[in-house]
Amino acid sequence: MSGKIGVYICHCGNNIAGTVDCRRLAESALKLPGVVVAREYEYMCSDPGQALIKADVRELGLDRVVVAACSPRMHEHTFRNTVEESGLNPYLLEMANIREQCSWVHSEPVAATAKAKSLLAGAINKARLDRELEPRSFPVTEAVLVIGAGIAGIHAALGIAGTGRKVFLVEREPSIGGHMAQLDKTFPTLDCSACILTPRMVDVAREPNIELLTSSELVGLSGFVGNFKATVRSRPRYVDASRCTGCGDCQDACVLAGKIPNEFEAGLSARSVIYIPFPQSVPLSASVDIENCLMVTRGNCSSPCLDACGAGAIDFDAVETTREVEVGAVVVATGFDAFDASRVPQFGYGRYPEVLTALQFERMLSASGPTGGKILTPEGREPETIAFLHCIGSRDENTNQYCSRVCCMYSMKQAHLAREKTSASVYEFYIDVTAFGKGYQEFYRSVRDEGVFFVRGKCADVARVGGRLKVFAEDTLLGRQVELPVDMVVLATGLEPAVGARKLATTLGIPLGQDGFFTEAHLKLRPVEANTAGIFLAGCCLGPKDIPDTVAQAGAASAEAIGLLDRGEVDVEAAVAVIDRESCGGCALCVTACPLEAILLDDEGIAVVNEALCKGCGTCAATCLSGTVIMEHSTDEQVLANIEGILL
Repeated sequence: MSGKIGVYICHCGNNIAGTVDCRRLAESALKLPGVVVAREYEYMCSDPGQALIKADVRELGLDRVVVAACSPRMHEHTFRNTVEESGLNPYLLEMANIREQCSWVHSEPVAATAKAKSLLAGAINKARLDRELEPRSFPVTEAVLVIGAGIAGIHAALGIAGTGRKVFLVEREPSIGGHMAQLDKTFPTLDCSACILTPRMVDVAREPNIELLTSSELVGLSGFVGNFKATVRSRPRYVDASRCTGCGDCQDACVLAGKIPNEFEAGLSARSVIYIPFPQSVPLSASVDIENCLMVTRGNCSSPCLDACGAGAIDFDAVETTREVEVGAVVVATGFDAFDASRVPQFGYGRYPEVLTALQFERMLSASGPTGGKILTPEGREPETIAFLHCIGSRDENTNQYCSRVCCMYSMKQAHLAREKTSASVYEFYIDVTAFGKGYQEFYRSVRDEGVFFVRGKCADVARVGGRLKVFAEDTLLGRQVELPVDMVVLATGLEPAVGARKLATTLGIPLGQDGFFTEAHLKLRPVEANTAGIFLAGCCLGPKDIPDTVAQAGAASAEAIGLLDRGEVDVEAAVAVIDRESCGGCALCVTACPLEAILLDDEGIAVVNEALCKGCGTCAATCLSGTVIMEHSTDEQVLANIEGILL
């Protein structure tokens, strides 16, 4: 039991003190049993604030510390370190959350102060029963799993591999590169996208510390920070990538050559069932489309591809494989998918061949694309008028409410290239122009000065009138309706979470936001960390962003992973579940309830907790019918003491 308790109340600037009377709170704390000092300070988490705690522990002989401040999620670690540096066990600290649970959710000062007194009294009451706990340390596995091999995953993998660590780079597609591989130019500098990306892709192929697993996906993750076990499932390519020369003869020989829509070309051209995704693919190897291959689905194709392959690389006996790899950290870089424009039929996509998505137009601009870089209407002529419609699938309550950030800029880039390649009149229909990055505003100004017409107003409809396509919109600056005859419409589709993001989030045990993107641990202070320790996030899996921000975030995620590995060992939470073996009946309810699979039955039928996996969530204790499970730092006695203190 405690003899001397010190209480420290944070003003948090005006966040707490603006609603809660901190002076009265300190006065009330001094009247509680065991409290020998109660102080208030503007910022307790600052160095001077922490110095107050350290000085009192030494001079007054405190053996418990209670801090009334913000959420423990923010600063419990900070104050535990302070207490430990003072010579006390870090688990002799209690925190009362009087910001998120009090001042931020109440506006009446008297009532808010009364509630803060109750919360603080509960924390003080529990602190009397706190006892010393010792965290355990485990060695870190010197390897990292990177999920997704677009520019974010590539950059992160190369950064980690450069320190000599093993990297398992998992990509669900047959080639790495992601969406950046489909781009012609990048804004605002108009650099060749392939010229930037391809060398990095080649670096991945040449890096001995990177093991590339294409046509693969993560299907299971167990363990804990520093010691994860990842299960990766690989689909058969039916082509041995180590033997394939990338000659393409199999593509030409395929009986379904030119019959399958080409995903890389956004459906503007067709490919074979056995195909190389694009000329710069890594690995530069053919892959079989298992959903359309007659040999795979029916087993009755004449398989001319086998005869055409001089390297003998095709193997239809290949099977799906599953392997388990051990890693210390995980970097998630699964990117995005483009919004499906058919979900907004008013813009004519899928009904009028003159209506293209921005990605289709991008492939049309590319010299390696289906038109050889020429902008052509379905009739094969150069368009005279092109309309770009912004915010398709973005900033819309009927689709996605968030801004996709890149659509304005890539539309202006495409408008510039359209003016450069044709003599067409080009119109941009926009709500607001988002030009936030370095050099973006200047690029916007230069495109406008080139003669691109900007119409402030979202398009309402695209329809064929009198044999010609028309764009119907409102010019909100001039206050008039617009009916513009056009030869081509380009839809600036927004960015959405990648297919499979929800399933992957479940596998990783990390949350998604309301928009479907992964959620960081803290938007400002931990922007590339997941709530689960040891898992880091980078790029568009967190939300829409441009290439520079994606690369910067990938670098940050790789640095965090490297920092974790550099520590050599990780401390595991000491406040875990403990089983009273004498009273355990082996019913296994706790085993079923544990979300982390941290509890198993031993050979004697008694529950055993893997302390390395346990996070102290308490689910098992709440489930146990006999009270066999004891939660360290949250025992029944401690929880009841907290409640009693609040109710006094």
